Order: sequence, then C-alpha cells, then structure tokens
Amino acid sequence: MRMALTRLAIAGLAMAAMAGTARAVDIESAYTELKTEENCAPFAAPGGDEPGDWVNLVCSGWKGYPVLVYYSDARESLFYGFPPAGDLAPEWESFSAFNSTGPTIEWRIMKDGDREWPVATIHRWFVDDDFGDKIEVLVVEKVGQLLERQGCVVGYVVATGNENANEKARRIADRQAYDFACGADQPVVDAGEVPAPMSAGGGG
Repeated sequence: MRMALTRLAIAGLAMAAMAGTARAVDIESAYTELKTEENCAPFAAPGGDEPGDWVNLVCSGWKGYPVLVYYSDARESLFYGFPPAGDLAPEWESFSAFNSTGPTIEWRIMKDGDREWPVATIHRWFVDDDFGDKIEVLVVEKVGQLLERQGCVVGYVVATGNENANEKARRIADRQAYDFACGADQPVVDAGEVPAPMSAGGGG
C-alpha cells in the first residue's frame, strides 16, 4: 500500500509539472560524461577463443543511476537507469547502420523540494548514412526507476538540419517520458530536413 501511494504521489507531482499548476515540479538538466575507459566496467564479453566483436558495460550515470552500454558489430544500444530484473533484459534499441554515442548525457531531472529524480535522458548519436557521412540524432529515453525498472526510447530528434533540436528533445522528454508505456507506445520522431535513420530493435 505504501508503495502504491508513493507512486500515486509521484504521478500527481508529474501531472502538476506538465499542467503548469501552482504546485509545479521543476524540471532541470544535469549532465554526466560517458567515458568507457574511465567510468565503465565490462560485465559480459567473449571469453577465451570465443569469436565475436561485442561487450556489455555498466557505467556510472547521475547520482547512482547506472548506464548500460551494449556494443556489438560497430553498433550500440544503451539503457539508462535500473534495468528489468529476473529473466528480462533491456531490449536492443539502436540503428540499423553503424553508429556510436557521444560523450555527454543530458538528464532531465524532476525536483520537488529536496526530492529529485531523473525522468529522461537525451543523448547524441552519430549514425552512418549511405554516403559515408554522419547523421546526428538526439535520442530521448525514459529512465528505469528502482521500483518500476521500465526504460526505453521515447523519441528521436534528428539534429542534422533541424533547427532548435535540443529544445525539441527536451520538450519530448518533459511531456512524454513519464507516462510513456514501453512496448506499447511508439516513439516520437522529429526529422527536420534530414530523414531519420532506420532504427533497429524495440525503438520502432
């Protein structure tokens, strides 16, 4: 019962923030650096003579929230926050083309007095196109919380040829992430002048 009441209270605060009521919850940005050589450790990798170009890493994120990096065949899939427990594992969410992520993660933090928690992340990806160039995409993801452990891609904002891409990504994070139902809702796509690269996995 106490857990249910806590979840209802958080939901009410989030709704107030979205509606701009008198008891609005502030949403601010915080930033962390993702440096795989410095703040990450492998938890799975090919062993011995096992073939394969892949590795799974756990990295430090915002105030104890981990970041999981799954690398395979020059592609990455990331999960922000606490992943599903038991036999469930985060879905592979990436792009079909070769890709990599940038070093800076923006976390959208909800604040209510002394309480604060991250609701979403915004992370810049670099995706190969058909001409050998890179398309920059801001990927908005819901953060997995300690109790609910649900996280996934909420939206894609193509930063290449798309004016005010960062502001658009923040609007998606603030308006969509909290109530986004992973596995049911479809991510928002804002492509601007450049088509969004084809995604692969659970992200649509």
